[in-house]
Amino acid sequence: MGERAEIERVVAGGAGLGRLADGRVAIVKGALPGETAVVAVEREAKRHIEGSAVSIENPSRHRVSPPCPHAPDEGAPANDSCGGCDWQHIDTAQATEFRRAIVVDALRRIGKIAEPDVVTGPSLGVEGYRTIVRAAVDPAGVPGFRKAGSHDPVDLDSCLVAHPLAAEILLDGRFPGASEIEIKVGARTGERLVSVTPSTAVAAAQAPDGVIVVGQGGDGAIVESVAGNDYRISAGSFFQCRPDGADALIDLVREACGSSLDQPGRRLLDAYGGVGLFGVALGEGHHVVSVESNPSSCADAEVNLDRAGTASFQVVRSNMERWTPQSMDVVIADPARKGLGPKGVGVLAATGAETLVLVSCDPAALGRDARLLIDAGFTLDGVTTLDLFGHTSHVEAVSRFHR
Repeated sequence: MGERAEIERVVAGGAGLGRLADGRVAIVKGALPGETAVVAVEREAKRHIEGSAVSIENPSRHRVSPPCPHAPDEGAPANDSCGGCDWQHIDTAQATEFRRAIVVDALRRIGKIAEPDVVTGPSLGVEGYRTIVRAAVDPAGVPGFRKAGSHDPVDLDSCLVAHPLAAEILLDGRFPGASEIEIKVGARTGERLVSVTPSTAVAAAQAPDGVIVVGQGGDGAIVESVAGNDYRISAGSFFQCRPDGADALIDLVREACGSSLDQPGRRLLDAYGGVGLFGVALGEGHHVVSVESNPSSCADAEVNLDRAGTASFQVVRSNMERWTPQSMDVVIADPARKGLGPKGVGVLAATGAETLVLVSCDPAALGRDARLLIDAGFTLDGVTTLDLFGHTSHVEAVSRFHR
């Protein structure tokens, strides 16, 4: 029959957290607060278990039928289900509140902040939004997403979240000899690019007309338009997964900067700057220093900052932790999932900036970084969450700190 767990809340990673009758903690994929879940135990320790819900008693009023045929029926992984969208079983509006609650919990529990001010940002569409898609390729050359808990691809006849320009490549493209592909499309320009791994599979690739196909690490780029600026995005460069999400992030970061960029000639650090998303959008009239470790992204940032007419800028190829701090007025930091960490916080604090805006894609990392920044002399003014990845538990957060 399996263990029965009373679910209390959702936690980072998307699972429900509750307790068994014997008092042990249960972390249950596919379960929602207020539900009683029968759990297939996948991992067991002295004080907790982890597993998936095989059936749900007293279903939550926020539970819905997943709209995608490839999603698991009750939100818990199944052998033949796609592992991509873990929250299709949750009402969209409530999913937004769950994400906010996860961020609040991380700031309280990890950041030791008693009453964090966390609000939700603008609503974004939850279907047909992903312009950057990574897919596995089966032995016949057919791309698909991986099954939940497996490296095996799922046979697709549709994808709820892929942008139509990307979905066409997923459904109609064939890539014999490849193990993986990454699709990048410009939703607002129509440009499309596929990176194929290994590179030897490029010659046999069959893609829709107009799609550029390159090997892993090869030359090739698309242009996407965000907030009135054109951005070159090369095959090896990171970019946000949707242009409307990038628009929203820019607006939230601009708002978080407040009056700190009102005066011209300010020194703006775009830390972990990527292809220059924030430096381009917010750097007009200021001196922009973009620090980024990825060489492809650095090359794109040079092009994008120049194309935008940024009067004064410098692109530095360096790990943030190894960069020698310069005097700055404003810092915008958008680190990878692991966050800033002690070394990153130390470097950013050493710039002397009065305003620091942090973009986080992992609640636990935000909690750790917030505590480190507060200990370094900053005050947290507020956090806004943003649902960039509809139908998933992932959440982006924009936080404003000041000295």
